[in-house]
Amino acid sequence: MSYRSTVKAILFRLSIVVFSCFFVVAVASAQEGRAIFNQKCATCHALDKKVVGPPLSGFESKGPWSDRQKLYEWVRNPFAFREKDAYVQNLIKEYNGVVMTGNADLTDAQIDAIVDYINNPPVAKKPDTPGEQKVPESDNTLLFGLLTLILAVIALTLLQVNSNLRKMSDDKEGIPAQEPVPFYRNKMYIALTIIALFVLGGYLTIQGAVGLGRQTNYEPEQPIYYSHKVHAGINQISCLYCHTGAQQGKQALIPSVNVCMNCHMAVNEYTKGPDLYKADGSQVNGTAEIKKLYEYAGWDEATQSYTGKGKPIEWVRIHNLPDHVYFNHSQHVVVGEQQCQTCHGNITEMDEVKQFSDLSMGWCINCHRTTKVQFDNKFYSIYEKFHEDIRNKKIDSVTVEMIGGLECQKCHY
Repeated sequence: MSYRSTVKAILFRLSIVVFSCFFVVAVASAQEGRAIFNQKCATCHALDKKVVGPPLSGFESKGPWSDRQKLYEWVRNPFAFREKDAYVQNLIKEYNGVVMTGNADLTDAQIDAIVDYINNPPVAKKPDTPGEQKVPESDNTLLFGLLTLILAVIALTLLQVNSNLRKMSDDKEGIPAQEPVPFYRNKMYIALTIIALFVLGGYLTIQGAVGLGRQTNYEPEQPIYYSHKVHAGINQISCLYCHTGAQQGKQALIPSVNVCMNCHMAVNEYTKGPDLYKADGSQVNGTAEIKKLYEYAGWDEATQSYTGKGKPIEWVRIHNLPDHVYFNHSQHVVVGEQQCQTCHGNITEMDEVKQFSDLSMGWCINCHRTTKVQFDNKFYSIYEKFHEDIRNKKIDSVTVEMIGGLECQKCHY
């Protein structure tokens, strides 16, 4: 091989490396915006419809959001920004006084990535099975696979460049060329393979250990097909009508059969709602599911009376915390003024309910670090120092972390 051809081969391989780096940056930016949106925004916002907050599609054309600096300020500290912008104040009134949770940890680049994702969302693939509408989820498997492949190509290219440069040097010095060592006997290749397997094994072991006991997206089949989308979404039945304990006690509680029968004594057919489908795509007969309820309740439609042969519905529990964890629904719903969607996702769009959050310790701690306390509540009058700091404008809000929300005994006792 001549020097010129060798140099051309080296430059060609280096161009592949440079192109790969740019490709990685572009893919990472697009993926990051989607991942951050799903983590920080999707609980309360959708692109094209109201959820807890307003739809975000085309939001830059409304209010002050065309000014990116104001957008940064709003995202990081909405409580301070609302005091100086009339559009935001009217928007908060429209949504019953609910103020967005601040995200002080987001950088300008991350907010820009979210805006890019909102302005250019990926086109959702039409489901193959009728009714199989899946909520977009953050999945970086493809990104990690591409990164691994590209880094492997870069490593092999650099090794080949090094080999060619060494050969050029040996030819110039008059050193006779040696027979190449087969890859399966090459100590460097063997060492790299061992290291790669060790890293992969360690990663899989750690991921498996961290994921023990977590069941994100767990979606069991229930004894009666109950659609939250139909009840809480379309018919707008308040969550607290069925889950009374969420506002009054530690547990949210599952409603008794009698609570269901309050409505279904009169509603004995499912005829006006949308078609219902299970997770596997099979269609559900809504009227038949109501008949199952009558069987559990011991209700005789013909005589419009109870037979006394009812039995409890054995619902399959979905959200489950370890026994050593203390969690009080009323403390979060009443005092913390948290919406159900914060932990349970867009429940009004779910037919068969699945676990939205991983409910891990890290997930709870991150929420406590960023969630602002409703400090005008009389309960917090004991924190005189914080009240003074707010009056003196040393701070503009108080997070759960600042009042002891990260202390171990708050959740473990």
